[in-house]
Amino acid sequence: MERWFILVGAFLMFLGVAAGAFGTHGLAGYFEQNPDLADTYGTAVRYLVYHALALFAVAWLVTIRPGAWTHAAGLLFITGVLIFSGSLFLLVFTRLSWLGAITPLGGVAFLAGWLCVLVVAIRW
Repeated sequence: MERWFILVGAFLMFLGVAAGAFGTHGLAGYFEQNPDLADTYGTAVRYLVYHALALFAVAWLVTIRPGAWTHAAGLLFITGVLIFSGSLFLLVFTRLSWLGAITPLGGVAFLAGWLCVLVVAIRW
């Protein structure tokens, strides 16, 4: 499972760097006309990168503390990225404001993932 978390983490880091560069260089004109969307886009990129890095930590944890809590943390981080960052990216490009109502579900997945890591640390 640790290999899978490393693969997904590396892929998400690639996407995060690409999205950051695209946002800075390719979307500059788009964001000049929509400055609020630039902040939303930046938040999506930041949380994608943070939790891609978290997957590397989870991959390490899986090797030294395998178990349901550790695996759940990784799966929750992936779920959080898909829902949180994914909904924000969609909101930026479609301007469908109702997507903002989905974003907190991704935040809950992030929080649950970090609670799982906390449980692993407490049980250590």
